[in-house]
Amino acid sequence: MANTQAMATSFKGELLTGQHNFGVGFIRAATTVDTFKAALYVTTATINAATTAYSATNEVSGTGYTAGGLTVTNATAPSTSGTSAIWTPSASLAWTTVTLSTAFDTVLIYNSTNTNRAVSIHTFGSQTVTAANFTLSMPVNAVGTALVQIT
Repeated sequence: MANTQAMATSFKGELLTGQHNFGVGFIRAATTVDTFKAALYVTTATINAATTAYSATNEVSGTGYTAGGLTVTNATAPSTSGTSAIWTPSASLAWTTVTLSTAFDTVLIYNSTNTNRAVSIHTFGSQTVTAANFTLSMPVNAVGTALVQIT
């Protein structure tokens, strides 16, 4: 069998656990899992692939919502499947008894341990909530459905 050029699948998973550092000037001293957060943004915001970090600009505000969003339950370690690396939070993102009267349609997942660096942006249909719970159910942690997927 001939050699085939490819990126090692294990490397993709290791990227999500910070096992490789190719940059000068940024060396990880911590050996603990980072804290990730989820913040909601109004429909008129411009949160996209160019977003590099969490910002309070155009974040929703209202009763029962804390600026910066909520902590993501991160009990599911990144894994590999086939030639993909995948990760999905281990619990839904749930805000309890909130009133968010300005329409919102985006959640930013970001690393609050690592200078609020953006991880991923997810959009959904425009919502408003009045004195109710708002939940974003997490998909199955599998290729094609994982919240974060490197293929």
